[in-house]
Amino acid sequence: MRGPRVRRLYGVTQTSETAGTPGQPGTPGRSDTPGQPGTPGRSDTPDQPDTPRPPDRGERPDAEARAGGGRNRPGPTRPGPSRPRIHRAWFVVAVTFVTIIGAAAFRAVPGLFIDPLNEEFGWSRGTVGAAVSVNLALYGLTAPFAAALMDRYGIRRVVAVALTVIALGSGLTVWMTAAWQLMLCWGLLVGLGSGSMALAFAATVTDRWFTERRGLVTGILTAASASGQLIFLPVVSWIVVTYDWRPAAVTVALAALAVVPFVWLLLRDHPADVGQKPYGAKEFVPKPEPVPGAARRTLEVLFSAVRTGPFWLLAGSFAICGASTNGLIQTHFVPASHDHGMPVTTAASLLAVIGVFDVVGTVASGWFTDRFDARRLLAVYYALRGVSLLFLPMLLAPGVQPPMILFIVFYGLDWVATVPPTLALCREHYGDDSAIVFGWVLASHQIGAALVAFLGGVARDVFGSYDVVWYASGALCATAALMALVIRRRPRTPGPAAG
Repeated sequence: MRGPRVRRLYGVTQTSETAGTPGQPGTPGRSDTPGQPGTPGRSDTPDQPDTPRPPDRGERPDAEARAGGGRNRPGPTRPGPSRPRIHRAWFVVAVTFVTIIGAAAFRAVPGLFIDPLNEEFGWSRGTVGAAVSVNLALYGLTAPFAAALMDRYGIRRVVAVALTVIALGSGLTVWMTAAWQLMLCWGLLVGLGSGSMALAFAATVTDRWFTERRGLVTGILTAASASGQLIFLPVVSWIVVTYDWRPAAVTVALAALAVVPFVWLLLRDHPADVGQKPYGAKEFVPKPEPVPGAARRTLEVLFSAVRTGPFWLLAGSFAICGASTNGLIQTHFVPASHDHGMPVTTAASLLAVIGVFDVVGTVASGWFTDRFDARRLLAVYYALRGVSLLFLPMLLAPGVQPPMILFIVFYGLDWVATVPPTLALCREHYGDDSAIVFGWVLASHQIGAALVAFLGGVARDVFGSYDVVWYASGALCATAALMALVIRRRPRTPGPAAG
């Protein structure tokens, strides 16, 4: 006679004659309802242990069913790990980055146009340098007012208008025949437009959309200008050498216009416009009301800042930064290299390489600024820049030698690495007004650049070389390093100004 059949499934041993509920012998199955033995199912009574129900006859466990391809009851689905959502602030950074690249196209032009304008119109280097000086001065002086205008009318409107003005000024140069027209187009129009697209734009975006990683974001957006230089310098120099300077000017105008729809459709003024908190914020930040009297507020912030010592130290050191970058290298490196027999396209390519390493150096500087003392970073940057400028006159030659490559790489890493720590010090000392204060500090940067752009051309006309300009700029950088070290520290206080 056959004995009871034993099944072992899911760790439960049962026989065909075993009762499902204690106290109910001989009842096949398990009881769901107390006092009603023999009902198949699971017991819901509190004193019954909840053990997994074995599959009914003909059913297979999930693994068996998948292996055998048989039918199986649907099991519970486990939700997979949720994908982290990218904060909208990073998309705004991407749009801002591309916008600054488009506006930076003109920054590749002045050094490449000096010789062609001299050959066609007979304008001296001092005359062309004067137009560049007006451009650089307005670039800086417009920046603080642009920051206040963005508070009043919104980032998107101000930037779209600025790009249009840049395109207009660059496009009109193809019909100029007199030096005053160069002043009007290059100096006034492009200066006003590019000033509204200056680093105050990056500062405003960073302050509104981020409460954390501000140093890193500042470095990324500052590097955008260098990226534009990297993209446009080889292209514009090839157009100038192959065709003429006029097609190059039209290329710059079209580059600025191409970014306008991109800005209008994708850029947003404030995180509240899309119902989000700023990146890193703990609470939702409502969009502030438009601030009336943009010009009055800009001047009030200036009058308040000039009564503090850190403002003058930041403005003075940043003026030297502009003198040794935009005013000196960006404007005069190509003609100075050409004086030593180097082809224009080769010199322009070296400037483009500076742009490559500028991206790396500026982003790294933003990362350092989030972690180290901004004053010491500035001192190191200025000191090393000054040393490199003292060696430059010995490196200029018809060909590109390894020491020149070393200079280009180092100068690229140091080019605008000063921006993130300078902006961090503005935030530390001036809080909610830091974007406007930085705009005024940037104005000093461009005034320094304008002076050296003009005086460098005059020195070349008078002395026949740029050597005195390189040495004087190196000494100025040493002074800037000392100025950075004497800026006093201010204890950080919790609030929106802390980055």
